[in-house]
Amino acid sequence: MRIKFSKMHGSGNDFVIINSLVQNVRISATMARRIADRRLGVGCDQLLFIQPPLNSETDFDLNFYNHDGSEAEQCGNGARCAAHYVFKEKLTGNRQIKMQTMSAVVHLKLNDDKSVTADMGKPIFNPKKIPFIAHEKSMLYQIDIEGTILDISVLSMGNPHAVITVNNTDNAEVEKIGKILQKHSRFPKRVNVNFMQVVNRKKIKLRVFERGVGETPACGTGACAAVVAGIQQQLIDSTVEVSLPGGTIEVEWFGGNNPVKITGRVQHVYDGILNYEK
Repeated sequence: MRIKFSKMHGSGNDFVIINSLVQNVRISATMARRIADRRLGVGCDQLLFIQPPLNSETDFDLNFYNHDGSEAEQCGNGARCAAHYVFKEKLTGNRQIKMQTMSAVVHLKLNDDKSVTADMGKPIFNPKKIPFIAHEKSMLYQIDIEGTILDISVLSMGNPHAVITVNNTDNAEVEKIGKILQKHSRFPKRVNVNFMQVVNRKKIKLRVFERGVGETPACGTGACAAVVAGIQQQLIDSTVEVSLPGGTIEVEWFGGNNPVKITGRVQHVYDGILNYEK
């Protein structure tokens, strides 16, 4: 099977985009794993699968497959790359695009400065909806990691996130804690683990251990979750520069029922054809 694809990234968070509007392709977990493999496939953090909309009120359907083949409910950088892709490929002439993901409709805007803004909707704090096992909703939760008690913020940005505030992201135990916490029994659907360092009220540094992927150069929903957690704790302002290993993005949230918005540039890397055999 010959599959046309495009490779893109947002702040180093890289994606393989497969468009089913111009070719007859179905994605399985096995196929996603093989394509995402950095030695035996194309290589990416996630595979993005664009389909015709099932709902007439949206422009496209968008599915996310992690490096391990599992499906993700949401991905901010992936959605921004997908919006750039459909516009570049002239699948739409609109600069404001609505995409249906597994968890929500994402509103995307292509800006004049070539950045893309994604409206990621309202953050979710209800433990049952995250999902996270807790007796009641709280700003911070204590969780046991091999005998060490950590204070974490827990919320959903369409997918579950835990945010840990650290003094310095450079020496944070991202791999060790991330591996343990992402599959902790209190997270029924696993969790993305974010390590946030507050630089000042307008800037944070962030490293993210994504479920099904590992540490990534950037994570859009992780940046959103970290900023929301920081604002709730009154550590940062409503518009924040988020510095990740792969680059910088901007996140804004004005609290309450306001949506979280993420803005940054995306990059088209190359197009290719993959010869896939079962």
